[in-house]
Amino acid sequence: MKKRNSQYLIPIFLIAALLSSGGCNKEEKPLQSPPPAQQMPVQKALAPVQKQPSSAKSSTPAASLMDFTNRKDPFKPFVNNPAQPAKQAQAVSKKDLLPIQNYELNKFKIAGIIVGLKENRALVIDPTGKGYVVKQGMLIGSNDGVVNRITPTTIEVIEKYNDNGHIRKVTSKLSLPSKK
Repeated sequence: MKKRNSQYLIPIFLIAALLSSGGCNKEEKPLQSPPPAQQMPVQKALAPVQKQPSSAKSSTPAASLMDFTNRKDPFKPFVNNPAQPAKQAQAVSKKDLLPIQNYELNKFKIAGIIVGLKENRALVIDPTGKGYVVKQGMLIGSNDGVVNRITPTTIEVIEKYNDNGHIRKVTSKLSLPSKK
């Protein structure tokens, strides 16, 4: 116990000795006030100050960085005219379709239906073997089919057909394969 106390006492005594030694013996002279400044006569009309040339160099690369004429305006809406006619909105190219919309509805097979508390979902498989999880309101099939209802055994899809200028709605049902 004494050994531990002596380890702490030695540095404390050294610090106390340094602080009490008084520091340096340099004598400082008191600051003298500066001599009073002589007043200059006030001039009534001052000559205009010459405009200084700018120290910034104007170069063409910096000017091209600030050219926003070919840039997209971030504050413009993405949709140019939101009040487009319905025919133009429905005319969608094949590139814009989802992969699930590339096949006829009768080509799909139902692998399973999940009956949940909030909404039902179903797993459908396209002809290439790729699976999709669908729910009510999703698009399916090449004829703008919309999933209308999912029951524990079937999926009800409403498709739109153009019949000589008249749009016909046809309800189709896909059902789970029966157990054998």
